[in-house]
Amino acid sequence: MVKRLCLVLFLLGYIVQSQEDKRYYSFDVSNFYGTILKHNPDISHLITGHPSGVLFSINRKTFGNKEWQRLYNSPDYGVSFIYQNMDNEFLGENFGVYAHYNFYFFKRILMLRLGQGLAYNTNPYNEDDNFRNVAYGSHFMSSTFAMLNLKKENLIGGLGVQLGLGVIHYSNANFKAPNKSTNTLVFNAGFNYVLDNEYPDYEEKEKGDVKGSEPISYGFMFRSGINESDVVGSGQYPFYTIAAFADKRFNKKSSVHLGAELFFSEALEKFIDFRSTGNFEDGTKGDEDSKRVGIFFGHELRINKISILTQLGYYIYYPYDFEGQVYNRFGARYYFNKNIFGSITVRSHAAKAEAVEFSIGYRL
Repeated sequence: MVKRLCLVLFLLGYIVQSQEDKRYYSFDVSNFYGTILKHNPDISHLITGHPSGVLFSINRKTFGNKEWQRLYNSPDYGVSFIYQNMDNEFLGENFGVYAHYNFYFFKRILMLRLGQGLAYNTNPYNEDDNFRNVAYGSHFMSSTFAMLNLKKENLIGGLGVQLGLGVIHYSNANFKAPNKSTNTLVFNAGFNYVLDNEYPDYEEKEKGDVKGSEPISYGFMFRSGINESDVVGSGQYPFYTIAAFADKRFNKKSSVHLGAELFFSEALEKFIDFRSTGNFEDGTKGDEDSKRVGIFFGHELRINKISILTQLGYYIYYPYDFEGQVYNRFGARYYFNKNIFGSITVRSHAAKAEAVEFSIGYRL
């Protein structure tokens, strides 16, 4: 949990750093109402009502003064707070703090907000008092939300309105079992207010701004973290991953990469031992190799010093069947300089998360 808190502080620190001579801020508050999506049949008994809550955000506006701002049509960035009543006695309530970006389209009428942060749940799994909450295995969880809103500012002075749809995701990514997670589809509506409604004109992106291809580069990474198998109470153990990759940057926004990685997982090793001694009759002998080797292909979307990673992988060495041979990875990367970067990602098998990975890498 300390590492998760460090992630949020790291993102917030980046969000509030000075990027313009004069700062322009706006606030917005929205109520939301929705339903939990049944992405896993194991959470069916937790979908009994319609979660509702409130979202409050502080936004700092950009106007294209820097190249990365022009590339993304002068996005806002800021901090959000979400309170959500899950409308289920076993799930309790969630309180979340997020760093977010607002991206604008169609003359800034359509807004896409993406947020990542840390959430606190009031009623997680407990083997004695709350064994039905298989969605949240711990008080603290990582959380992601996305909103697509129609937004209009300065309708009356600095006051405006917004409404749209969103998805709020809560999961601890198998940091502790159980961890079936939840995804809530919500309708939201609310008001926004611009503190200084006489702000500069937005600078437009010029032709050629996106260009910036680079030769193929090579690098390597070391990933680590702590996770637990699906067996509740089996214990949290460290894992280690060594990876090498090649990447090709096509322009200032996008690059693709191809790599290979070797996985060491103590939790999987303990899980194999558990299956071999538990009379499950699934053929597990206990001497199976817990190591795996994977190859992956992915895309990197660069937003200033931060990038958004999406990857698809396949285990080419897969001696023990665990969760599936295809995996995916999603997360964020921060470039400390041209060569050194850090990443925080979630590795999953379809919708089943296996681990939160903390990585350090070097790009040649």
